[in-house]
Amino acid sequence: MTQPLPVEILLGIYLGVLTGMFPALVSWGLGFIFKYVTGVSIPALGVVVLALALAGINGGLLALNDPAVIQSGSRVIVALIVVMMLAMYAHSKGDEMGASVPKRLSLRKLRDRTLSSDVVELIGSRGEVRIEVIGDVVDMEGYPPLSEETRSDIRNGDWRLPADLPISELETRFEERLRTELDLADISVNIDDHGRASVIAAPPLSGISKRIPARKRAVSVETLVPTGLARGDEVTVMMGETELAGTVIAAKSSVKNEEMAKTDGGTIDPTPLPTTTAPTATGGDGRITVAVDRSKARALLESVRAKVMVTSRGTRREFELISLLRRAGKRFRTISVKPRGELTGQTIGQLSVREAYGVAILAIKRPDGWLVAPRGEAELQVGDELFVVGKRDALDAFEEGVT
Repeated sequence: MTQPLPVEILLGIYLGVLTGMFPALVSWGLGFIFKYVTGVSIPALGVVVLALALAGINGGLLALNDPAVIQSGSRVIVALIVVMMLAMYAHSKGDEMGASVPKRLSLRKLRDRTLSSDVVELIGSRGEVRIEVIGDVVDMEGYPPLSEETRSDIRNGDWRLPADLPISELETRFEERLRTELDLADISVNIDDHGRASVIAAPPLSGISKRIPARKRAVSVETLVPTGLARGDEVTVMMGETELAGTVIAAKSSVKNEEMAKTDGGTIDPTPLPTTTAPTATGGDGRITVAVDRSKARALLESVRAKVMVTSRGTRREFELISLLRRAGKRFRTISVKPRGELTGQTIGQLSVREAYGVAILAIKRPDGWLVAPRGEAELQVGDELFVVGKRDALDAFEEGVT
């Protein structure tokens, strides 16, 4: 018996949904697999024809081809339209997902999650996050325990980092900053998506000995310390007619005990002015430790007092270039070619690095020298150190192929 038209339409929608769910799932799977594997989209017409065929088979299996069920033509037409719409929608979604899913999945990509937006502080045009150290700073197994002063410095320090970095990179940068500023022997950091860090650290194992380059000697001299002098600065130490070039290992500005600070009322405050040690000196009379050539260390040891002149490093135009590239969303990375990498032994032209990965190889460092702006015939060899620029996702994909 024929039902009123609104009822027939509702029954047609019901039949279409019931028979079209399986064809829609197949359409999504085909769209996703073809797009993910080949990068090609299946024609929508072919997907619709396949979906209608599957819907017919599905309806037969569900006994929906009974004349009593499909006696109305309008009911069947509505059901077919519903099946086609479901198939086309599922196909488009599968095609879209196949284009967006990364071609190479790894544990590293799974760790490249970012911070929650509610912990990001906007500083001018960029976002920063303040890393909060929670819980106790744990001693690293196998090392001596940390001093309370070092624990306090780690726990109460004002640690700010760029908020647009993946958490894995934030952990790496935070570890490097703690290691550098507090001179820690080893450290392990775990940061959650709210910027809270758990820290396991080992205390410094030695003083300046591990900072001295090979074939150098460290010598301390009394001098007038320039304001802002920091560890790693290049200086020229002058003793009469003799001049020695060296690298600052440590610096300390001090004030003699008889030099007192005046208060606002003009009276003498008996508290001596504080002393400051590297990484940045406040300036004034003090001592610096410099690393110099072994053959010249004796001349420096025999001097009573020396003069120090900081060597200018000049204007670094490459930093301006890096800044411009970072604003454009580009990043730099150094990648070493490993023996089992899938790109080893192939030329840059064969790999079509720019087209396949979206990165550019700026230079290749080899034991026998540098290859700057390598051409397409340059072959990637085991042990090559590649200096690559590109977006972060592209760099990750290229690094996985190389290593």
